[in-house]
Amino acid sequence: MDTKKTVSNTKLKQISLTIRKRTIETSANAQIPHLGSCLSCVELLTALYWNELNIDPKAPMEPERDRFVLSKGHGAPVLFQVLAERGFFPVERLEQFGKPGSVYHEHPPKPGYIEGVEAATGSLGHGLPMALGMAIAKRIQGSKSRCYALLSDGECNEGSIWESAMLAAAQEVNQLTAIVDYNKWQATGRSHEIMALESLAEKWEAFGWHTQEIDGHDLESIGKAFASARDETNKPSIIVAHTIKGKGVSFMEDDNNWHYRTPNQEELAAAMKELKDVAE
Repeated sequence: MDTKKTVSNTKLKQISLTIRKRTIETSANAQIPHLGSCLSCVELLTALYWNELNIDPKAPMEPERDRFVLSKGHGAPVLFQVLAERGFFPVERLEQFGKPGSVYHEHPPKPGYIEGVEAATGSLGHGLPMALGMAIAKRIQGSKSRCYALLSDGECNEGSIWESAMLAAAQEVNQLTAIVDYNKWQATGRSHEIMALESLAEKWEAFGWHTQEIDGHDLESIGKAFASARDETNKPSIIVAHTIKGKGVSFMEDDNNWHYRTPNQEELAAAMKELKDVAE
């Protein structure tokens, strides 16, 4: 199985813009928060799903597929948009987002409810251990498929992250790639003010991981980082991606209020105008 395609960075930028717009609209319509955290990882997910993951949206349970775990489960609204745009299910289904009884909500449900969702996440610190377990299982099975996890920087407060980091390095799990969406915020303040995370990349390197630091909004840098991770044969890989919370809308960028707020109609119109001007 090999369905990976090489999509140009110009096309990836267009896809990212579409996903960013839809994510904002969905948040406004459903009044579901965590918008800032969704917007910071748009380019990372776009590059991952269009150029990196070995997946087939028409066969989402193919045994040899690559696995992706959204460890920062509060980013589910943008993941759903990515899955829909990639063809796992019709975009129209997301009209159900946030409605009573819908499986499309603030966090990913357990597998089997939404095509392409590999794990139910939301309790921070759980996704990386799950992705590590998947990668070890794949190695035992003799499979060459890879496993990926997207973490938040605040999630790196959790002890389970560092237990996984030690185990992955000890077992030389080179089929595992983690990405930290390092937007410098967590729920109640600046990440470095809550816990002593800096220097984050050096910490992962000291734990024995193949470590890279990149601009998490630069598609060329993201693509090169994924390629470097694939080439690593002896270590798990971590990509510390420096991002901006609320990226793409000037009045949302680096403003932690958008961790909890949702746009009113005036703010929605302003955001859509700004993104339209970018497209033009």
